[in-house]
Amino acid sequence: MGIIKAVKLAFDYLKYDEDGNVQETQRAVDGVDIDIKEGQFVAILGHNGSGKSTLAKHMNALLVPEEGTIWVDSIDTKDKEMIWDIRQRVGMVFQNPDNQIVYNVVEEDVGFGPENLGVPTSEIWQRVGSALEKVGMSKYRKKSPNNLSGGQKQRVAIAGILAMKPKCIVLDESTAMLDPIGRKEVLEAVQELNKKEHITVLWITHYMEEVIEADKLIVMNQGEIVMEGTPRQVFSQVEQLKSYHLDVPQVTMLAHELRKTGLDVPADILSVDELADAVMKLAGGGRR
Repeated sequence: MGIIKAVKLAFDYLKYDEDGNVQETQRAVDGVDIDIKEGQFVAILGHNGSGKSTLAKHMNALLVPEEGTIWVDSIDTKDKEMIWDIRQRVGMVFQNPDNQIVYNVVEEDVGFGPENLGVPTSEIWQRVGSALEKVGMSKYRKKSPNNLSGGQKQRVAIAGILAMKPKCIVLDESTAMLDPIGRKEVLEAVQELNKKEHITVLWITHYMEEVIEADKLIVMNQGEIVMEGTPRQVFSQVEQLKSYHLDVPQVTMLAHELRKTGLDVPADILSVDELADAVMKLAGGGRR
């Protein structure tokens, strides 16, 4: 069993009338099966309302299934007595970092989580220093989060999760409110954590360029998983992705348009260098 596994997971949002009676039921996640291995970098893609954020909230028991089961590190999330064990194993970083920052000094904010876990003071400061170093924010530890950029604030939020020593981090549209520089800072920090610390990453986004190096992509539509595979396998299916109102990386789209003109370039191109090599090969030359 992977670190996160779901079988036939389903969840409904309920709309109530003024008397408290159920007026409407909306199925947000419908019969989802997933199996995420420890150490993987998995990206979940989907347009607004596809169910990806609802699925994410099941991964640390913010929501529990109406039907089916989800296990986190072999723990059934429906086991209420294990809820804090689950949340210690899986940390979540949300879209707006300001909603996760509670103290006026960076190091105190990062230490908030382990303090609530009852970690001894000496170990808290060791964890704070280690977490800030891992996200490249050590020199800001005495600063106020209010004076940081959006990308820096998000890295502080990630450090706060790291200080609780999770096995997995779920980032739910965590770059959506950032400028391109901030998005790059956060993505690179998380990629480093995945590669060097072997922390499992669930990256939820609508920026396709962010997930080119992921181990696996999961595409959701109307609460269901409709595509799954490596970035090359998924992004090569341009027309299918467009039918789900999703884009592909710009270079992949350019290759797709060239193929439509009759040029025999690969459908699974993911970088400018790959496209340049393919075009040069067609021209009878090669890059040196």
